[in-house]
Amino acid sequence: MDLALIPSPTTSVWHVLGLPVRAYAICIVLGIVASCLIMEYRLRSRGVARWASLDIAVWAVPFGIVGARLYHLATSPQDYFGAGGDPVRAFYIWEGGLGIWGAVLGGAVGAWLGARQLGLPLGLVADALAPGLAVGQAVGRIGNWFNNELYGKVTTLPWGLEVHDMDRSNPGHATRIDGQAVTLPDLYHPTFLYELLWNLGVALLVWLADRKYKFGRGRAFALYVMAYTVGRAWIEMLRVDEANHLFGVRLNVFTSIVVFLGGLIYFLVVRGPRAYVVPDDAPETEPEPAATGDVSQVDVTAAAASPSATPQGYQVVSESRFQAYRRTGILPPDTPADMAEEIAAGGHPVERDPAGPAGMGEALLATGKAAGSGREAPGGDAEPESRGDER
Repeated sequence: MDLALIPSPTTSVWHVLGLPVRAYAICIVLGIVASCLIMEYRLRSRGVARWASLDIAVWAVPFGIVGARLYHLATSPQDYFGAGGDPVRAFYIWEGGLGIWGAVLGGAVGAWLGARQLGLPLGLVADALAPGLAVGQAVGRIGNWFNNELYGKVTTLPWGLEVHDMDRSNPGHATRIDGQAVTLPDLYHPTFLYELLWNLGVALLVWLADRKYKFGRGRAFALYVMAYTVGRAWIEMLRVDEANHLFGVRLNVFTSIVVFLGGLIYFLVVRGPRAYVVPDDAPETEPEPAATGDVSQVDVTAAAASPSATPQGYQVVSESRFQAYRRTGILPPDTPADMAEEIAAGGHPVERDPAGPAGMGEALLATGKAAGSGREAPGGDAEPESRGDER
């Protein structure tokens, strides 16, 4: 008698106070939380204010869910539209049917909107998200295990998966005969587990490679795309759930190949160092010391300012300027080498107004008078700044 080393749950939905609590939804939410926490850590290490990940997630998560569902509906329309279809079920996302390709595309649009609101380059956000997204997908796959879905072909391997026949008249519960849950006659490849482990490997690969090579301009995300699609292609060919085919091959296999090639081209063509950011109003000089004994000259607003407050915007800086700012709280001057690195990382120098800001005319007159009298002008020339202008 064969004993499955990997049993499947007989229940994937519970009712609390009359409301359904679905394991699939719980896993998706936990996956989103894991992704956000990892992205948060990586964003902070690049200079972004605390909990910016939540501001981005507010945009990315809804767009990702909508995109995932739209992709599923576009590639499997027969279950919802036309003869025998039930259009209302198109809204039943708890039953499964969230295409990762649509989730990535929709989530990218949402992340771009969120990054734009914060004044962050999209490439910086994408690179920070890459390993966390893979971990989130791994957690989400546990929901497929609860649903007894997305398993593979029959196998005699010792880690074969026991699959229950799920009751269509009682969703979320296995069919029972004489009180016993009914199982399918064979053991199957646990493709949910294969993809879970593969995704964790992808996350580790991206994390370690990015730590060593300091990818910029979205290249860490491109590496995630390539690594994920390689695994998705061979795992997809093991699955036996219903799917549309092209030339006898599952459609998602072709999608994996196309997306892999897109990620490879981007990774090879786009170059640039990692982007670091500081607030737009980062101080560039030491503050003036307050006069002793004169309470009226003490700047109480500076003392009350919170160092973790969300800035109005960010500027892209070189790694050396970023590290100096972290150590001292003062942003060093922008040298030509720094500016070149900042432009390569996605920043753009701000061209100063030729007419100068208000009061510049008086400064120029003062400079002329000082030159005529042999005295030094009250102010010197300033080098152009480098600002993160990818909004």
